[in-house]
Amino acid sequence: MAKRRPIKIGRHTLGGRELLFILGPCVIESPAFTRRMATRIKKICDGEGASFVFKASYDKANRTSVKSFRGTSVRDGCALLAEIGAAIEAPVTTDVHSPEEALIAAEFVDILQIPAFLCRQTDLIVTAAQTGRVVNVKKGQFLAPWDMKNVATKLVGAGCRDYFFTERGTTFGYNNLVADMRSIPWMQELGAQVVFDATHSVQRPGGAGDTTSGDGALAPVLARSAVSAGCDGVFLETHENPARALSDGPNQVPLRDLPRLIKQLRALREIVA
Repeated sequence: MAKRRPIKIGRHTLGGRELLFILGPCVIESPAFTRRMATRIKKICDGEGASFVFKASYDKANRTSVKSFRGTSVRDGCALLAEIGAAIEAPVTTDVHSPEEALIAAEFVDILQIPAFLCRQTDLIVTAAQTGRVVNVKKGQFLAPWDMKNVATKLVGAGCRDYFFTERGTTFGYNNLVADMRSIPWMQELGAQVVFDATHSVQRPGGAGDTTSGDGALAPVLARSAVSAGCDGVFLETHENPARALSDGPNQVPLRDLPRLIKQLRALREIVA
């Protein structure tokens, strides 16, 4: 097994004894909404003693329908995230979709996230690696866990030492994903810290015809399973009213349920760490 090194992200550490949470809404629905969500999440995490990174997408480039809400521009969105991060004193992250976007986002955010569908895009990965930011690559739904070694080779070859991988489910027939908890130790064996994405692992891509559906009620179940399997962090999208969310509503954890879930996951971490 390759040796895994902890990654410093702001004041927090991914790969230490403490579980790191990546939390936030799916997309920047508006500046006021995003600021409000960040403030409320910060209060919850402070109350539970949890370390967290705030996340939100500036642009949902991968939507089922051309009619779906997308968001804002990379510069405006990332500038807002930087402002929010400074206000709540937390690191911030967002997903990037091209080398050009990676360069702009790197001016503002602490972690550059490579979406699962783009995890083999060499130019994007290399550019993100060369920014000097921490890079999070989501394992594609079409990849075996051990195939992520090729992604690691690209990152390291471009000079990036601070990277981690995120497990987010594997295609299982049509409009369905399955989360294989064996992926966590298998990717850790590659020398990477591994985060589990409980939100997107319960998606049913295109399951509602022109939108993605999902089994959001199962996100906490999978999160508990992943922590028990030894993941280093948990990625969860949360919303004050998922039924009215502009993106991925069926899979987001209601904000009111977040304190209890964080408490459960941190307790499990104490047992397995």
